[in-house]
Amino acid sequence: MTVNVAASGQSTRDKVLFWGCFIALITTAFSFIGRMFLINTWAVEFKLDPAQAGRLAGIGIWPFAVSIIGFSLIIDKIGYKVAMVFAFLGHLIWAVLGFAAYKISLGGDTKTAYQLLYWGSLVVALANGTVESFINPVVATMFSREKTKWLNILHAGWPGGLVAAGILLINLDHIPWGYKVGIIAIPAFVYFLILLPCKFPVQERVASGVSYRQMLSEFGTLGALIVGFLVTLQLMDFFSQGASLSGTQKSLFVAVGIAIVVGFGAYTRALGRPLMFLLVLIMMPLATTEIGTDGWITGIMEGIAKKYEFHPGLILVYTSAIMMVLRFFAGPIVHKLSPLGLLAVSSFLAILGLWTLSSATGVMIFVAATLYGFGKTFFWPTMLGVVAEQTPRGGALTLNAISGIGMLAVGTLGFPYIGALQADKEIEALTSSAEVRAMAPGLVRGDKLAAVTEKRIYEIIPYEAIDNDKLNAELKAIPDTKTREQAQTKVEELRKHSSQKALKSMVIFPLIMLVGYLFLMGYFRSQGGYKQVHLEEGGV
Repeated sequence: MTVNVAASGQSTRDKVLFWGCFIALITTAFSFIGRMFLINTWAVEFKLDPAQAGRLAGIGIWPFAVSIIGFSLIIDKIGYKVAMVFAFLGHLIWAVLGFAAYKISLGGDTKTAYQLLYWGSLVVALANGTVESFINPVVATMFSREKTKWLNILHAGWPGGLVAAGILLINLDHIPWGYKVGIIAIPAFVYFLILLPCKFPVQERVASGVSYRQMLSEFGTLGALIVGFLVTLQLMDFFSQGASLSGTQKSLFVAVGIAIVVGFGAYTRALGRPLMFLLVLIMMPLATTEIGTDGWITGIMEGIAKKYEFHPGLILVYTSAIMMVLRFFAGPIVHKLSPLGLLAVSSFLAILGLWTLSSATGVMIFVAATLYGFGKTFFWPTMLGVVAEQTPRGGALTLNAISGIGMLAVGTLGFPYIGALQADKEIEALTSSAEVRAMAPGLVRGDKLAAVTEKRIYEIIPYEAIDNDKLNAELKAIPDTKTREQAQTKVEELRKHSSQKALKSMVIFPLIMLVGYLFLMGYFRSQGGYKQVHLEEGGV
């Protein structure tokens, strides 16, 4: 697929810069899909329940928000190239720590190996956020009159990376997981060598003379309120490491969240744009619908994929291929539907796709995946486009904060919540099975599963998960050997196939989005229609 950047009035130098940014985004996809393909492997190796596995997945997501928002506050001062170098170093550190974790796990020290994976995941998430902190404002500035179109083309790099890395990893399924982690170094070196000699443009907010305080005011206290809340939850999880926190510790983290809101409000003395606040709220279910589902889809579909003898990662690769192709053609589609119309249609298709995929079998799995793939294609870059077109005075901050909050939400709440949904479906599958009741009468007592433990996400969101030790003890208590083996096989089969049903519960996320977009379409219609806001050099 060839896209002529120069034909849009850009120089050869700018063309090189665009494709360097494109490959940098591909690198972030390599780290994402590499970790998601390995989540189930790590869950077995380190004995994690679904929600705990979601926590490990989440640590590779939410720090993205820290770096993308953090760099957005200073990137116009330090320069885009400094951010690029920081991202490159983070990607290399992940490759080294991931490989080291694998080697240490071979020696039996799983605790140290897990810690290296955990901290390495944090580092690579920071690197990924840093990539988006510079590529989004760079491309929005280069194509200031066609932001939604070119942000969609730029973000074709994300599914492109998922496809390339997914196919590579599927074909290298037999190699040890430590080597799979190290593959990220390949695209990392490519974008580093392309972008290092490039000259980056001055962001349009800076060129137009909009002040730093005015930029922050577009985001405002309302935006900071969301960030403060999510940061508080994440700090509680990060420092608890699965244990309970004291009242003093909880108070300290709540104080940090309050300080973010109060400090931001005192400096800006502005609530922020109501439109921006609404877009921030919509971005949280959007990120969970796209990134959360993509992150879990390989594990969720593992049981049904084994039944039909295909690699579960093919679902993610297939839907990513759809995204990659369609994002190159976003321009005429946006022109026909408008950005908000496109987002509304996409939400509807995502609802149909997830609902159908939750019970699909055989060829219908890929029919449903096609609906979901079409639905999620334009979510992320079109939301960036709406923010860039409607809040240009917000510069790099509003453009990147919307991504940061999305990633913070999916890493903090989305991944663990989807994991908890799967745990609930596992319990439901075993509890409702007449065969399990007959073969292991001690396992299901009344309408309750005996092998269940109560847990909490951030100590505030309760959920139940199967306790594997209790489960195995109940199964081993079956006196007849043949019946015991049949029960073990049946329980394993039910657990593997139950996760798929969790997709139906996830329909709530695109449904919320659809309502939000229809509301915004009505608002803009009352204002005379959706129109892009432009900044002129030397003034607003």
